[in-house]
Amino acid sequence: MTPAHPWPVQPHVERRRDLLAAGITDDDIQRRRRQGVLVSIRAGRYADGATLAALNPIQQHRLLAVTTATDLPDDAALSHESAACLLGLPLWDAEFGAVQVTRPGTGGGHRRRSLHTRFAALPADDVIQVRGLRVTSAARTLVDLGRCRSFESAVVSADAALHKGIVTVEELAGALDRAAGTPRVGCARRAIAFADGRSESAGESRSRVAMHFAGLPPPDLQVELRSAADGLFLGRSDFGWKDRRTVGEFDGRIKYGRLVPAGKHAGDVVFEEKRREDRIRNEGLTVVRWIWRELDAAGTATERIRRALGLA
Repeated sequence: MTPAHPWPVQPHVERRRDLLAAGITDDDIQRRRRQGVLVSIRAGRYADGATLAALNPIQQHRLLAVTTATDLPDDAALSHESAACLLGLPLWDAEFGAVQVTRPGTGGGHRRRSLHTRFAALPADDVIQVRGLRVTSAARTLVDLGRCRSFESAVVSADAALHKGIVTVEELAGALDRAAGTPRVGCARRAIAFADGRSESAGESRSRVAMHFAGLPPPDLQVELRSAADGLFLGRSDFGWKDRRTVGEFDGRIKYGRLVPAGKHAGDVVFEEKRREDRIRNEGLTVVRWIWRELDAAGTATERIRRALGLA
């Protein structure tokens, strides 16, 4: 599968040699850098400061990766977080320092300030072309992230990739088979086995991971709720424990912000959500909610879920 890559327009990058050829001196370049007009992307590459400041961290790293790729050896492929940025794979708790590159071979590789090169097996099936650049496929990238990042971070990316149709379960299985014998591939297997495309946000994915580590019963996902009397659709809950008559909802800011329908206010959405919750409670179900702050505070969300489930 080759996913779509809806990039915004990339900022123009100036090369030092082109600036010098245009009559701009090194003193001019340094003065513009002090003024913030030019910002160094990497050695000998500059971008407009205001344009660069408007980019988010993923967009900034993508610009650095694209700029770096033109100087890479022909057998190199952008990989790990750098590949994820180009492929549109969501990242959680990612580090965007050096550009990540993989080349065929063995050995530990080498790390510089702006470039981290790894040597590893790089089968043809694990490399695709993205806008003319060699990039590890989505499946290979998720396996690499699973090997190198935390379980939580790897699950967030794998959940989102499956949910958005960027990758399939079969493609992930193939990439794992090709990675057999590589360091920490077991970590990648565990994260990918746990991944579920029904998770619709990073908050839901992180909630599942927190429940898993807290030893809570695994929930069903995206549970459809209906009235027992007439089958009337009441709504859909993020999580459900049918045997314990309990449903759970992660309340990300998106629910009451960007997804407010045209012509309505956030307060209207909150009121309608409250009425929906009342109808669900009237069916004899327990409803438990948690937010980002409770998810970030170790154990806070899972303890609330534990109490709602009636567990000691």
